[in-house]
Amino acid sequence: MNTLRIINIVIGILFTICYAYQFFYIPIPWLFKKKPSDKPVVPHDFAVLICARNERTVIGDLIESLKHQTYPQDKLHIFVMADNCTDDTAAIAESLGARVYTRFDKTHVGKGYALEVLMSCLKRDYPAGFDGYFVFDADNILEPDYIEQMNKTFCEGHDIITSYRNSKNYGDNWISAGYALWFLRESRYLNLPRYLLKSSCAVSGTGFLFSREVARDIGYWPYHLLTEDIEFSISQITQGRKIAFCKDAMLYDEQPTSFRQSFRQRMRWSKGFLQVFRAYGAKLLSGMFRGSFPCFDMTMTIMPAFFLSTASIILNITLGIWGASIGDDVMIAFRSIGGMLLQMYSLLFIVGVITTITEWKNIQTTPVKKILYTFTFPLFMFTYIPISFAALFVNTSWKPIAHTVTAQKAGLKMQSH
Repeated sequence: MNTLRIINIVIGILFTICYAYQFFYIPIPWLFKKKPSDKPVVPHDFAVLICARNERTVIGDLIESLKHQTYPQDKLHIFVMADNCTDDTAAIAESLGARVYTRFDKTHVGKGYALEVLMSCLKRDYPAGFDGYFVFDADNILEPDYIEQMNKTFCEGHDIITSYRNSKNYGDNWISAGYALWFLRESRYLNLPRYLLKSSCAVSGTGFLFSREVARDIGYWPYHLLTEDIEFSISQITQGRKIAFCKDAMLYDEQPTSFRQSFRQRMRWSKGFLQVFRAYGAKLLSGMFRGSFPCFDMTMTIMPAFFLSTASIILNITLGIWGASIGDDVMIAFRSIGGMLLQMYSLLFIVGVITTITEWKNIQTTPVKKILYTFTFPLFMFTYIPISFAALFVNTSWKPIAHTVTAQKAGLKMQSH
C-alpha cells in the first residue's frame, strides 16, 4: 500500500498549494484596517432590481426595508420583474410603490434571463439610466443603513461592490445553519481580506451594486449560466475589474431547511461552477499565468476542492479493493479515508469556530444553537462531495425555491435610524 500513501501525500500537497492562502486570509481583518476615504460622499441615483417568482410572502418585507432606509428615498427607484408568477407578487409590489414588469417565458428560465429582460425594459423606459444598479432577491431584508453604507463605498470610485450576507433563519436546523455560517465566513474571511489586500472579491448570489459604466459595458444582462453571480464576477475579473466589499452593509436572506431542497440547489451550483469553468477557464488560466492573483483566487474558488476530494476517496476505495483481492489488509484504505475525513472535519470545524466567535453578535439564534452548529458545519460541507460528484453526470436546471420566512418570523425590525 505504498502507492496509496504516495497518492495521499500528493493530494495533500496539492490541497495545501491550492488553499493555504485562504488560511492566511483569516488574520487579515485583525491586522489591517481600511483607511478612511477622503473622497466626498454624495447621494447617487440608484435603481433597485428585484426578480421575483411567486414571492408574495416575502417581497413586501424587502420593499418595506428599502422604504425605511436612511438613504434619501427620492434617489431610490425600485423595479420588480414578476417572473412567471402565478400569484399576486406583482400586485403586492405595485401596491408598495415599486414599478413592476411581468415576464412569461417557460423556455428561458432563471434569474439571469429575468434580469436581462428587466434591464432591457429600463433602458427602454429610462434611457438616461441610473448612477448604479442594485440587485436583490425577493427574500432579502436590509439593515436600515444598507444603501447609505454601500453609497459610501461607491463614492470611493468602485464599479462593483458586494455586501455582508447574513441569514434570516440561521437557527432553523443544521442545514440552514450550514449555509449561513459559510456565507458569514465568505463575507468576513474571504471578501473582506480580499478587499483589504486590494484584490478582487466575488459576488455571492445577492446584495450587490454595479455602476452605470458596468451596465453600459455589459448591455442587457448576458449571464445565463446556472450560477449567474459567479459568472458575472469572473467575467468582470478576467476583464481586469475588481469587485469591492462593504462590510458595514448587511442584508439577510433565507436558507433552505430541507435536505432535498438543499441538494437540488447545491446541485445547480455545482453544475454552474462546471459551466463557468468551461466558459471562462481559459481566460482564468491565462490571467493566472500573467500574474493575476484574482484569477488564481477565482479558479480555486470554483474548481479544485471537489476534484481533489473525490479523487482521493475514489482512489483509496479502488486501491483498497484491489489490495484486498491480492491479500493486502483492506482496512489500510478505510483507515486512510477515515484519516482524510477527520483532517477535513478538523479544518472545517476550526473555520466554523473562528467565524462563530468573531461573528457571534451577527448570528440570529440562541447561544446553544450557535455552539451546536459549529459541530454540524463540517458535516454540512461534507455533503457537497456526493452532490458535486453527481453534478458531473446529472443534468440539472434552475428551479424556484419557496421562501416563507418573513421579517416578523425572523425577529428583524425595519425601522430607520
